[in-house]
Amino acid sequence: MNSAAIRILIVDRDAKYREWVRLHLSILYPQAAIGTLEPTESNALSALSTGPVCEALVLAADFGTGDEEGEPPALAQVRALRQSGSAPVLLVLAEQGDELRAVQALRAGATDYLPKRLVTPARLKIALDQALQELQPPPAPEAAAEVAAATPPRPGRATPIAAGHPTISGYDITRKLSESDKAVVYLAESAAHGAEVALKVSKIPCDERGAQALEREYQAILAVHDPAVVRIFDHGIEDGYEYLAMEYFPRGDLKARMHVGVTESEALRFLERIAAALGVVHRAGMLHRDLKPPNVMLRDNDNVVLIDFGLARQLDGSHHSTYTGVLRGSPYYMSPEQALGEKLDPRSDLYSLGVIFHEMLTGRKPFVGNSAMEVLQQHVNAAPPRLPSSLGGYTPLLEQLLSKRREERFASAEALIAACAGLRSGSRRQTQSAA
Repeated sequence: MNSAAIRILIVDRDAKYREWVRLHLSILYPQAAIGTLEPTESNALSALSTGPVCEALVLAADFGTGDEEGEPPALAQVRALRQSGSAPVLLVLAEQGDELRAVQALRAGATDYLPKRLVTPARLKIALDQALQELQPPPAPEAAAEVAAATPPRPGRATPIAAGHPTISGYDITRKLSESDKAVVYLAESAAHGAEVALKVSKIPCDERGAQALEREYQAILAVHDPAVVRIFDHGIEDGYEYLAMEYFPRGDLKARMHVGVTESEALRFLERIAAALGVVHRAGMLHRDLKPPNVMLRDNDNVVLIDFGLARQLDGSHHSTYTGVLRGSPYYMSPEQALGEKLDPRSDLYSLGVIFHEMLTGRKPFVGNSAMEVLQQHVNAAPPRLPSSLGGYTPLLEQLLSKRREERFASAEALIAACAGLRSGSRRQTQSAA
């Protein structure tokens, strides 16, 4: 069944959870009509008994509490909804419950049964995709043969995307954009969106627990709705591998721009714009934790967009930035506290921005070494190199950004932006005085 034509209804007493499911499904099925319903509304569920109202009904209910006969009322709801024919697909998100309840729900007419506490966007999409696919009547053998003979091979579909990776349905791969030890990013044509997208495919197969790193990145990006953060179109698992479909930026990243050369005024302007983007992320309750030039994309008007939220974490979380034997983030742009595995805050991202600013001004990273540990030790202990005399006016700003003690750095992205504005204003006054 074409996802653009489907109607999905979400039923749950928890308004926040209803909105959470609606938000994710609106991303996963951008052209579907998605509604929500609170079962405590007057005759809300009985109103569904009048006939088909949607193609997929997502019902969240308590399957752990039974009535006098020991059966949870949710099972009666499933039977009533199935008998009414209100939706061909009836997906249950079960609170409490157990394996016996799952069997009972399926016998009562549920299409699928997912424990609510284990539901992720990827699992939700897999369950709905499979259920909706079963609604699609198989073509007659003669028609199927005619279609197969008349349809030319699609680019990127004949062979896997890369060794060990599957193709991704709905996307035609054009070329590889970048690659890391964990994922490959491709330029692809999206049939659903009719546009080019950046398709990030994990190199690491998912285990029985489902999606992993890319799902965390997907969740982090969804937490921020702003042009300063990359727009995400799709997330899922195919043949055991995760993928993300995101906004594509033809102009490339800040790293490529820095190779061409950045003037002083451009460096200050980029500093302000990246700080503003970080402010958006921080106000959304997130830390980026991996800010570096390749993760700063450019729009046509030189506005910046932050990407790669694979290491992003909630500001109020207890996550540390490193784990035993594992280095998280780029050593060249890592704050002293991140190098030490301490708890991070927005000033940690601002330190990384200070490293980028130094590199934009001088064309060199402030700290280099023969190993990652050598670079990290310099972040913790070594003083940043002095700027050339011609750039001395930026020294106070840069020293505050790169302070070893976070208490001495700018308290927020907004404070940094204000300092940049003051620096720019002072430069204009000096120019006017000289004239």
